[in-house]
Amino acid sequence: MPQTQFRVASFNVENLFERPKVFNFQDKSVGDAILKRIGEFRKILKKTSYTAADKTKLLKEFNTGTPANNEPPLKEFINIREDRGKLWKKSGWAITGVKASGSGDWDGTVEFKKAKFNEIGRENTAKVIKKVKADVACIVEADNRPGLKSFDTDLLSSTYRYEMLLDGNDQRGIDVGLYSKFPLGGIWTHMFDGTGNSKTFSRDCPEYEVKLPNGQNLYVLCNHLKSKGYGVQATSNARRKKQAEAIAKILQDYDLSSDWVVVAGDMNDTPNSAPLKPLMDVPNLFDVLELQYPGQPNKRWTYHYNSFEQIDYVLVSKPLKDNFIKAGIERRGMHDLKNLTSGNPNIDDETQFDTVTHWTNAASDHGAVWADFSL
Repeated sequence: MPQTQFRVASFNVENLFERPKVFNFQDKSVGDAILKRIGEFRKILKKTSYTAADKTKLLKEFNTGTPANNEPPLKEFINIREDRGKLWKKSGWAITGVKASGSGDWDGTVEFKKAKFNEIGRENTAKVIKKVKADVACIVEADNRPGLKSFDTDLLSSTYRYEMLLDGNDQRGIDVGLYSKFPLGGIWTHMFDGTGNSKTFSRDCPEYEVKLPNGQNLYVLCNHLKSKGYGVQATSNARRKKQAEAIAKILQDYDLSSDWVVVAGDMNDTPNSAPLKPLMDVPNLFDVLELQYPGQPNKRWTYHYNSFEQIDYVLVSKPLKDNFIKAGIERRGMHDLKNLTSGNPNIDDETQFDTVTHWTNAASDHGAVWADFSL
């Protein structure tokens, strides 16, 4: 019997395939503070000449941190790979000082250390994906294509015949990928968009051509925009707005009144925010959660930190809106969902999976957005 409808989804899996240790804190502000320190550490490493103060700072930050301020040493979270020359002076395995006089004396990479896998958490991530039952799914915060493949084989019973991920700009290896039950056609990357070392997209905005069973081509743009996390808020807002403008420009290559186009992912901002306005105002582009819950923003939340917010999206062109059936959010992989929602008059009561017993084994801190369309 021919397939009469299909489902598209977007899910930020919170990098559970291989999570950097710096992300493994319940209080995200702790990880944000460490990421800020790593950013400052990197700025010093790029200097052409290291002052005595620079060398002292590098050694202290990497080796000891500042215990009095509860700042752990960065060596707990990163490795420095020395490809040419030497950054460090060493006595045996111990780092005792900075050998390089500046960035020209050595080449290398800051690599993020990985946390140990939490198998229950991986199973809960898989449970969300299996409950959603998407035919095509943007997977946000995945590591690499082999990781997507092995996750599908080991935990999803080989549900997806096709998976794709292009390594993007995030130096931590956190990228956006795609699962699909349908064949893929063309694949286009935007990881190189921008000028010089200033790339537009924090990861990428890949365009995937998916061959639907009715012969129609579906074009899926997967995204993970700049976080509101560490750093100056105005700076991150400006970067996110620039990314939203770039997506809107990419969409100019399509006719959204006739082409089947999906823009999906974690946009890290709310629908009425100024940074997302250039994207949300694109003509003939519609939010499936708004289609499902018109005038009910409290039903559209996908994330909770200090408040209930929608920051995850499946945006669709007019032909998909015309073929829209229904949409929803799978939140049961989130930690403490029952306590978050019970007693709140504006939010429907929900309960997490019984296998989500702690924040460390939650599927994600995001809900998975899904939408059904007729073929």
